[in-house]
Amino acid sequence: MDRACPSRAPAGMSRQWSVQSAPAPRRPDLQAAAAEELWEDEMERLCASREPVRMLPYSMADKRFIRELREPEGVKPSCWQRWLRRGKAARQHLREAAQKLARGFGLWEGALYEIGGLFGTGIQSYFTFLRFLLLLNLLTLLMMASFVLLPLVWLHYPEPGPALKLSLQCSSSHLPQSGIPRFHNPLWNILTGRAFNNTYLFYGAYRTGPERRSTYSIRLAYLLSPVACLLLCFCGTLQRMVGGLPQQPLLGQGYRAPLSAKVFSSWDFCIRVWEAAIIKKHEISNELKVELEEGRRLELAQQQTRAQKACQLLAYLRTNVLIVLLVAGAISAIFWATKYSQDNKEESLFLVLQYLPPGVIALVNFLGPQLFTVLIQLENYPPSTEVNLTLIWCVVLKLASLGMFSFSLGQTVLCVGRNKTSCESYGYNACEYQCWENSVGEELYKLIIFNFLLTVAFAFLVTLPRRLLVERFSSRFWTWLGREEFLVPKNVLDIVAAQTVTWMGLFYCPLLPLLHSAFLLLTFYIKKYTLLRNSRASPRLFRASSSTFFFQLVLLLGLLLAAVPQGYVISSTRSSWDCGLFTNYSAPWRVVPELVALQLPLAGQRALHFLSSHAFSLPLLFLLSLVLTVCVSQSRANARAIQGLRKQLVWQVQEKWHLVDDLSRLLPELSPEPESPRSRASRPRSFCPGFPCPGSPGRTPRLGSSTRLSSSSPGAQGASDPASIFHFPSGTEL
Repeated sequence: MDRACPSRAPAGMSRQWSVQSAPAPRRPDLQAAAAEELWEDEMERLCASREPVRMLPYSMADKRFIRELREPEGVKPSCWQRWLRRGKAARQHLREAAQKLARGFGLWEGALYEIGGLFGTGIQSYFTFLRFLLLLNLLTLLMMASFVLLPLVWLHYPEPGPALKLSLQCSSSHLPQSGIPRFHNPLWNILTGRAFNNTYLFYGAYRTGPERRSTYSIRLAYLLSPVACLLLCFCGTLQRMVGGLPQQPLLGQGYRAPLSAKVFSSWDFCIRVWEAAIIKKHEISNELKVELEEGRRLELAQQQTRAQKACQLLAYLRTNVLIVLLVAGAISAIFWATKYSQDNKEESLFLVLQYLPPGVIALVNFLGPQLFTVLIQLENYPPSTEVNLTLIWCVVLKLASLGMFSFSLGQTVLCVGRNKTSCESYGYNACEYQCWENSVGEELYKLIIFNFLLTVAFAFLVTLPRRLLVERFSSRFWTWLGREEFLVPKNVLDIVAAQTVTWMGLFYCPLLPLLHSAFLLLTFYIKKYTLLRNSRASPRLFRASSSTFFFQLVLLLGLLLAAVPQGYVISSTRSSWDCGLFTNYSAPWRVVPELVALQLPLAGQRALHFLSSHAFSLPLLFLLSLVLTVCVSQSRANARAIQGLRKQLVWQVQEKWHLVDDLSRLLPELSPEPESPRSRASRPRSFCPGFPCPGSPGRTPRLGSSTRLSSSSPGAQGASDPASIFHFPSGTEL
């Protein structure tokens, strides 16, 4: 049996309830009796409740007393129970620490709060996404350093044996030309990556001896670490993508959040600092603007006729055909620029050709969105349609340019789709690239460097002078030009492209995430300065959930784009015979069967052979298909249940409104005296917190007596009047 609730309480709780329970001035004995009765009722409720003690709104001393009340009479907790309680508290602290770690150690929390309050959650989601990418790169760097770099330095592996001697049969045009003067500027060597050719930044510096039975395999760690990093990034991105999934598909297309609920329940009354109040006011105002913009867009879409929809479809087709032609021309220019740069790398224009592919890619990604915007604006689409269509094609152009750059490198270095004597003999263009992994790593290194230099140049050589000129001159041209608009999609695509290049280079440049992490750290402060000082926010606001979902989707596409060529190189490409860890292997993946045969017993080899056979893969595929079918069926059943519950809620609210109407007709008949305006105003007109309720007849709600009393207190007038907190445009309907 549970212990009976006592009639006395700790001093703190008794005083608290005696103060809070006095609804009106009474005599002292009546007031004490009412407080004691209220206290007994509360103690009975707390004894019978199963709500966790940590969720109750009491002090720590009161929570300990409530925990003692819930324990059985005369039974003290054993050592085992106390140990379980301490373990539960420790797990709770560990879970909170893990959540803080997942949020990036609380990095930039104050800056993110300021940005979200001043410019809305859409722009804030860009900086949050940048912090997420920084965390992914740090985790990737930690894995590569822990499994590859530290063992290689710590264990002091012996020097590798003699590499495979190959006699290259190359024409005189493909032999290195020693008579041409080379440029040896230290700064230029850093920008092109030549200064780090013999360091652990590139693949060629990793060397080790032959595989043994009892040693740690650096080759296997180097091979599997990029794969594990890509899987880790995929899981983290997918989890964040599901967490930011918009709730509109679950709520239905006709669901609209009541704006009055946001007006009267969004303010934080714990704010006591004026700066924080200003930021909170801007934040709520931006949320209301997003709601009104989405409502207007849905209303315009519902008002279109079939003829208007058909004309809009034809305009879509015409615009998309022109944009496809532009994209094809852009990726062709990237292909020929990369090919020309690689075929003429020994000429006197070598300094210019080094950055020709990154320059063409940057030019294409700068001019392409401008041309897309002009073509789309000529069709007179709605503003939301213009933004969405331009954004989709910018994503296609950005990823297609990186894909074409990767393909052109593969065709030049690995002779993909080409027939060359050196490629037929050695599996790659051995006459021009003795260590082709380092050459590919240098190209990706230059892409990362060039992307960051463009970010710095645009921030301090374009945006800052433009802001100074706009503030200095007041002519019509400078007024029309204004400050540069901070475009969230463009900035997101820039960092996604850089992250995709980083993932592409995990095999060729294992320490490339370290360089990209430093660039992301600097990019955050550069973009923050640009946003707060030199730019203006976009007039179209983004909802944080939809923008986060879009960011993660584009990042997943970039991850797949990076994983496909890397998987091809690991599984099917001949490694360089003069450098790296896999000099004597036909493909890097061939080290796995060798280590399996060397270190696993016969039973383990048979188990792995069975797992890689069709006898295991086909039943597994059938089982996964069955599980997917069950999940889809359950999701559809849940959607039908939600729809039914929504209809039931509407019916119940309508029924309650009918009861309210009947009650309003009966009360004047039963009342002997006429109803005063005060009592009529204090009558509740709604049964749900949001005004108006779904299914309500659309009446104007009135504030109850509790609201009138709170508004009459000092300092509450501004909080109860929405017009004194927010500045709504004229005609805005709440």
